[in-house]
Amino acid sequence: MLQRKISKRIEDFYKNKPHKALMIVGARQVGKSYIISEFAKSHYKSVIRIDFIENTDYASIFAKAESAEEILLRMSALFGDRMIPGETMIIFDEAQECKELVTQIKYLVQDGTYDYILSGSLLGTIFKDIVSAPVGYMDIMEMYPLDFEEFAWANGVGTNVIDSLKKAFEKKIPVDAFIHERMMSLFELYLIVGGMPAAVSTYLATKNLRKVADEQNSIIKLYKHDISKYDERSRLYLNDIFDLIPSELNSKNKRFILKNLNEKARFDRYYDSFLWLKNAGVALPANVVDEPKVPLLLSKSQNLFKLFSNDVGLLAAQYGGDIQLKILQHETTMNFGSIYENVAAQELTAHGYPLYYYNSKKFGEIDFIIEKDGKVLPIEIKSGKDYYRHNAMDNVLNLSDYEIAEGYVFCNGNVEVHDKIAYFPIYMLMCLSRKELPHEVIFNSDFSDLNDKI
Repeated sequence: MLQRKISKRIEDFYKNKPHKALMIVGARQVGKSYIISEFAKSHYKSVIRIDFIENTDYASIFAKAESAEEILLRMSALFGDRMIPGETMIIFDEAQECKELVTQIKYLVQDGTYDYILSGSLLGTIFKDIVSAPVGYMDIMEMYPLDFEEFAWANGVGTNVIDSLKKAFEKKIPVDAFIHERMMSLFELYLIVGGMPAAVSTYLATKNLRKVADEQNSIIKLYKHDISKYDERSRLYLNDIFDLIPSELNSKNKRFILKNLNEKARFDRYYDSFLWLKNAGVALPANVVDEPKVPLLLSKSQNLFKLFSNDVGLLAAQYGGDIQLKILQHETTMNFGSIYENVAAQELTAHGYPLYYYNSKKFGEIDFIIEKDGKVLPIEIKSGKDYYRHNAMDNVLNLSDYEIAEGYVFCNGNVEVHDKIAYFPIYMLMCLSRKELPHEVIFNSDFSDLNDKI
């Protein structure tokens, strides 16, 4: 069983008994159903799984139902004694295939007899055309392919090593030379295998990269099948965009150029297709910001962006051409920059950072800009040996208008610090995590001093 960080988040959610349902959303094949099933089996006496793709007839349970009692009566006709009050988890898989469920889940939650968890692969379609979304009755957690830390766990890297790396990152001290070399080798493997559970499990079981590629190509075919089910007018745009991601990332500026789709392409015509790929978890867009100032959202440009794959292993499979051997042999003719940047986009997304980059004709381009601890942090991703060159970052750090205290460069070298710039090994992207708020944030207010003052 692959260890996933989201497992603890799911456990914490139900431990607090929030009187809500939970929906796990994410791209197809990221492991939602497996994680949900494992949690349910280990915490409930009875588990009922309703998969709306495997059995489309299940949608009739919710058709024209007017109350929780009516829905539960229909389910009891199907599952009988397995429905044990207070000890049953009911799993609704592929919830996007039953829009009535998402509308009516609040009635089931209000009834309180059972606990509920949902999975959905196409978030953008789940809430489309729904009259009443279950605000207050359902929380949403996003799930992604294995990030690099989870991949390290799967490959037997111990907790003490991970902890030592996080300590080195926080204190900005070099990593032991042997550990650094081994972690770089593991990172190269991650570039090939990626984080899709099926690909990771295949590698662990066989060590055969050709079989890993077969799994990845199967997932790509599944994504294309999902695209083919989209409305006829837009699915051609979707296919074109999806197929262009590898070549656009490999281009000089890595920005997605609409004229590569069509000489007369307009952004508004393709907007829904980009949005579908994002909401389906298939692609990760990074929007440009006009200024590196907090909050970044205010200077975000909607129609100028880079588009990354949701998984670096799938990206490698799309490149084809025996890319696995080229990566392992460090072939110099290959542009590793796009692959390194894709990993960075994955890690930042998985750790809760919205994706932005900065571009200015005057100062140059910075690969990523994030908000960390309330401040702007510029990030450069370097795949080659010349990682001390970063003119755009130097320019921005030297501008007093922006008051940016430091910048990070993730590269193939060990930890170093020079002036305002910290250099980290590329695998230390896994250490760049957001601070979470505590479970309770209590603020006692007392304005009685304003009583009868006028």
